[in-house]
Amino acid sequence: MADQNSDASSKPLMYTGLMPQEEMLELGKKQKKLVIGIPKEDHHYEKRVSLTPEAVEVLINNGHEILIESGAGDGANYSDKDYSEHGGFIVDTRRQALGTDIVLKVAPFNDKDIEFLTGNQVVFSSLHVNKQSQDYIKKLMNKKVTCVAYEYIQNEFGRYPVLQSMSAIAGNAAIMIAAELLCNTSGGKGIILGGISGITPTEVVIIGAGTAAEFAARAAIGMGAFVKVFDTSVQKLEELQRSIGIRMHTSIFHPQVLMRTLKSVDVLIGAVTLHDSGPRFFVTEDMIKIMKKGSVVIDLSVDQGGCIETSEYRSLQEPVYKKHDVIHYSVPNVPSRVGRTASIAISNIISPIMLDMGSIGGIKPLIKGKPGLRQGVYIYNGILTNEYIGNRFDIPSKDIELLMAAF
Repeated sequence: MADQNSDASSKPLMYTGLMPQEEMLELGKKQKKLVIGIPKEDHHYEKRVSLTPEAVEVLINNGHEILIESGAGDGANYSDKDYSEHGGFIVDTRRQALGTDIVLKVAPFNDKDIEFLTGNQVVFSSLHVNKQSQDYIKKLMNKKVTCVAYEYIQNEFGRYPVLQSMSAIAGNAAIMIAAELLCNTSGGKGIILGGISGITPTEVVIIGAGTAAEFAARAAIGMGAFVKVFDTSVQKLEELQRSIGIRMHTSIFHPQVLMRTLKSVDVLIGAVTLHDSGPRFFVTEDMIKIMKKGSVVIDLSVDQGGCIETSEYRSLQEPVYKKHDVIHYSVPNVPSRVGRTASIAISNIISPIMLDMGSIGGIKPLIKGKPGLRQGVYIYNGILTNEYIGNRFDIPSKDIELLMAAF
């Protein structure tokens, strides 16, 4: 009986010993070590960083190598020591961080960054297409790199996770900024954003009904302000109303209705996703002229060209200016004001992509299997794949679906 049991048990062991070995060999072929570079941003304009030290540790524990330019995390209050203690390798030169297989940057690449790229790399960054030129796109194409824009990446639900998270932060931050700018010390009207018993609450008008508008409305309502939201879509206004869960004033966008509203408003926030087919400006300069002295305007759409005619493309160094006695705040990267929070949000989205890329064997199989990430690719191996960019800059583009079949 003992011999029979021994024979019976040895056969299953033989099969179970063979099968996992075959699977492990197959996985071993797919697994790829990634060398990821994180260059330092110009902290006068950009405070965010693409990976937190904790995310770096996870990637390194999965067999990858991370090169971080010294000071890259300073804007988000992550020190070189924070990164090195989590396994990151600190490098002194920008060229080293930009010469890796994969480069993760938040702000768009500048001309010097592109010059330092070694070619045949995968680069992730924001694009801010409205601020770029034909020459800029061609320089990236000439490097034969694969470019992924944070703002174009979609998830499995067809949503834009980086844009949504940054919009949520921007909406919240806009109310904090407005509250400060309304104070006497900032040249404002000297009122508190919100309201207390016996005093009429602050009026806040929001143009748009997307993610930034929702979070701005939530923050303003939470502080006791009276909020009005305008949008061109009834459906979006209904969705916003349901999402917030309380009754508030909403209206379809109409210039004359908005004009009357702006006469008494204390804070105006532009939070519109702009399209070529829509109006150039939702708020004209004539509308700004009728606003009360010391009221506040914040344009969260300035990175797309702005939805308010008096908006200017400003930096975090000098974000505030006055026009027609109205205080304006318009920078393209409001989330950089809270660089650490924004960095964590970006890292939570980008680090799983890096893990997937390593486990599946590189960018090509990953974008083949993930349509949402494929939408984020605007240059593939030096070939422009985004039709909108091609039309905008008069550069021939190719359908990435066809390229995936060809390569």
